[in-house]
Amino acid sequence: MLDCTDRHERYLARLISKHTVLYTEMITTGALLFGDTPRFLDFDEAEHPVALQLGGSDPEAMTKSAELVQKWGYDEVDINVGCPSDRVQSGSFGACLMQTPNIVAQNVKQMQAAVDIPVTVKCRIGVDEQEPREALWALVDACANAGCKTFLVHARKAWLKGLSPKKNRDVPPLDYPLVYDLKKAFPELEIVINGGINTIEACKQHLEHVDGVMMGREAYSNPYIMAQVDQVFYGEHEAPRTRDEVLADYIAYADQRLNSGSRLNHLSKHIVGLYHGEPRSRLWRRHISQNAHIPGSDTGVLRAAYDEMVSL
Repeated sequence: MLDCTDRHERYLARLISKHTVLYTEMITTGALLFGDTPRFLDFDEAEHPVALQLGGSDPEAMTKSAELVQKWGYDEVDINVGCPSDRVQSGSFGACLMQTPNIVAQNVKQMQAAVDIPVTVKCRIGVDEQEPREALWALVDACANAGCKTFLVHARKAWLKGLSPKKNRDVPPLDYPLVYDLKKAFPELEIVINGGINTIEACKQHLEHVDGVMMGREAYSNPYIMAQVDQVFYGEHEAPRTRDEVLADYIAYADQRLNSGSRLNHLSKHIVGLYHGEPRSRLWRRHISQNAHIPGSDTGVLRAAYDEMVSL
């Protein structure tokens, strides 16, 4: 979810769901320790509960980064063992760490000793020619023994050679039953399933077998799908907020961020899917795409896009 689940997208998500756990895009240890740390770590208090997804493999750098994440106020630090991009592979982290479970476990142990917030692991079921039942079980067993209690499992392999990151999200077949079996084998652990999940009904079905569901691309392209989450899964009695109410609050937020130096196209790209499936939503999307990038654009673009969509 690189360039997708930034602080603006997460704020939008929180306007729709009070209880969903939000995850950052993957941030590397180098970016946190040697880059513009506030740019990567700042977030709005409204985002809680929010977890930071960390990319790296060196225990010292990962531990220092975890300490920063806790200091900044995040609720969880998640180790990325799933990203298949060439850049990540060259840094010896992401999905290639499926091949070295002991290194991941070493990171878990050292990080967990340094921070009080949970250290979790997000992974694939295997990479390349690995046998998933062997590779996934080895990783989970090693990390659980090191103190990890929560695993977020993208239920497909990653092919490190021959497939682009985009194709790695779609081409390798999903194996949900394998993740269900993982939960049976490790009933004491929290197992969260991920990959290709795009309906609330599918979430319900998965929750008959595992402890949680992570939704990525669908929640980004169709954010209002989260409007049902609080009522269906968290027992919320209050009616979901309407799309228009969400838009009004996001415009107020965007005005604040623009005054702090943000650009409209960085804010508006997350909200183009808010009216997904609604009549004339094409007009909404088109107006934003044509105008939000213009220097000096403000939230008047969003208001005009809405007016164009609803006008008869």
